[in-house]
Amino acid sequence: MDIYKKRSYWNMALAFFGLLILIITMVYSNFLAQQLKEREKKDAIIYLQAFDEITKVPDDMNKLYKELNLASAENDSISYARISQAIKQKEGELNNELGVHQEIVASTNLQLIIEYSNGDLEGNNWGDDKDIDSEFLNFKRASFLSGNKAPLEVSGGKVYHFDSKLVSYINYFPFIQLLLVGSFILLGYFFLTGSKRSEQNRVWAGMAKETAHQLGTPISAIIGWIEHLKLTDPSEEQLEIVEELRSDVNRLELVADRFSKIGAEPVLTQINIFKEMDECRQYMEKRAPRKVFFSYPEPTDGDLLVKINKHLFDWVIENLIRNSLDAMDGKGELSAKIYEDGDYINIDMTDTGKGIPSSKHSTVFQPGFTTKQRGWGLGLSLAKRIIENYHSGKIFVKASKPGVGTTFTVRLPKV
Repeated sequence: MDIYKKRSYWNMALAFFGLLILIITMVYSNFLAQQLKEREKKDAIIYLQAFDEITKVPDDMNKLYKELNLASAENDSISYARISQAIKQKEGELNNELGVHQEIVASTNLQLIIEYSNGDLEGNNWGDDKDIDSEFLNFKRASFLSGNKAPLEVSGGKVYHFDSKLVSYINYFPFIQLLLVGSFILLGYFFLTGSKRSEQNRVWAGMAKETAHQLGTPISAIIGWIEHLKLTDPSEEQLEIVEELRSDVNRLELVADRFSKIGAEPVLTQINIFKEMDECRQYMEKRAPRKVFFSYPEPTDGDLLVKINKHLFDWVIENLIRNSLDAMDGKGELSAKIYEDGDYINIDMTDTGKGIPSSKHSTVFQPGFTTKQRGWGLGLSLAKRIIENYHSGKIFVKASKPGVGTTFTVRLPKV
């Protein structure tokens, strides 16, 4: 199992556990909200029972009202005054009890609308202004009734019970939690990704420069031996070997130069892409198996200009060709197509090799990915960095089918 498949499994596992935590949070929050609703409903019932008792006219009050009527009928002014004073005192006591009860209701955060038998509305815990705002209370009552809810009946009228704000806060809590945790994860992801990418860039640049430095010593030594061989009056056959050695050393110097440019700002020069692609073809065709056929545009087929660093760009093209040769097992066709696409120039490079599964299209450019028995899987990763970081272009798998072949596309900005 390769590292990217393992990473995919880890991502799925983390996503699953994250979803599980969210579901548990939502279920538990809903449970708390239901428990709070039930508690508030019980508090409302207790309030209604107490309110019903307080608003009922006690028997002793009824007796006083009868005595008052009798004193009035008999014109007994002394008894009338005494009974009136007793009634006022009793009403004051009842009002005090009702006031205390309303304060208790206010402290429980119960949101109620009381509809008295005469049609008047009174609010509880909606706010000082809204508790006496008939328009607001009528609107809330209509909203209550539109939800197919029934008010609680009391002797003095009806009571409409609403969920408190705390219930709404609990219901919204999982979504607020999801938003906060998601934002934290997203910011953390971008921060860590940026930090990791910056660290990788430093590692790439350091490795490349160290490789160029290590190549410099043996190359210089080989050049010295070549010059020594030339001075020993070699035969014609030996001179041909010396020239081939010199050609290979030139190639090693080019490789070292390419490595030394990784991590530094490369110099881009304007060049005809048809001619550059033909030069790459000529070099690689001589080193390809005889049963591989190259079908590339001629250098005179067009005059599309791009800005590239010749050494680095050739490295990318040669790497793509080399991968295609490995995929074709010594026989097949390599073709290229160059065309304009808006503000870009596209280079399609197609082979008739083994192909790449669609599930691997997004991972072939990641460091360490390889299908070969040997190699570090860094070629396409370096190619992607060269094209995107240094040439402001794109490189991607345009099409691939196992057993049929693969097409890579390199996109470069037009001059």
